Amino acid sequence: MRALPSFLCAVLLVLSASLHPTGANEARYDAQLLRLAEVLGSVHFLRTLCGEENGGWRAQMEALLKAEEPSPERRARLVARFNHGYRSFAAVYTTCTDSAMRAIDRYMQEGETLASEIVMRYGN
Repeated sequence: MRALPSFLCAVLLVLSASLHPTGANEARYDAQLLRLAEVLGSVHFLRTLCGEENGGWRAQMEALLKAEEPSPERRARLVARFNHGYRSFAAVYTTCTDSAMRAIDRYMQEGETLASEIVMRYGN
C-alpha cells in the first residue's frame, strides 16, 4: 500500500495559501473539496480494514479543515462527506478482500486527481 500521498500535502499548502473564501459560505472548489473529503473517509476505512495502522487519514482530514478554515456550515458538510465515505464502505466490507484493495487503488488515484485539479485550477 502507498504511504500518505504527497498530493494531500500540496492541497493543504494551496488551501493554507488563502484559497479559502473570506466571508463566503462556499468556495469555487467546494464540489471537488467535498469529494476529496469523501475519498479521504473511504480510504481511511479501507486502509485500516486492510491492516494499515495509524495511516493518518483522519489527521489529513483535520489538517484540511484547519487549512481551509471553513464556516461552521461548510465544516459540517465536509465532515459529513468524510463520514459518508467511511460509512459507505463500512456497510459493505467486514474483511479486507481483493475488491477492497482495488477500491483503495481507485480512491487513491481519484484523490490524487482531485488534489491536482484543485491545485492547478485554484492555486496561486
